[in-house]
Amino acid sequence: MTKTRRKQSAVGAMYAGLGLTVVAMIVPWIDRANGNVLAGHIRAGYPSYSQERIDTAAMTWLVCLSVVGALGIICWFFAIWAVRAGKRWGRSVATLVFALGVSIGLFTLLVRDNSGDTGLPPLLGWVEMVPSLAGLLAVVLLWRGSRPVSQA
Repeated sequence: MTKTRRKQSAVGAMYAGLGLTVVAMIVPWIDRANGNVLAGHIRAGYPSYSQERIDTAAMTWLVCLSVVGALGIICWFFAIWAVRAGKRWGRSVATLVFALGVSIGLFTLLVRDNSGDTGLPPLLGWVEMVPSLAGLLAVVLLWRGSRPVSQA
């Protein structure tokens, strides 16, 4: 695979990650409108909470996830621009964005609240991790074959 082809494939993976980030940002809102797994998760962890307090906690999570999602979208666009423009530091930016995305995704998946349970229900935590898969693919494609091959 040529360097140009790898770059195009990496940009494609980044666009996929951008799309997955949008989906990951919307899914919790769809959950709120339909099944409300998030509110049920909070209710199970805090049975003494009033419905108003559960709704407030769920809305706080939704706002936080939306802000993180919006920042993720900005980061995807910046990384895509840097790589497409051929900036020397584009790969490093993409790698940094990937590392931040994985860190934030793992945080949302694993963080424990005062009840001892995870803050988000596992389903939503895993949804937040999905864009990182596209990021991993993009980073692998960007760095693969970047070292000069020595000839014997």
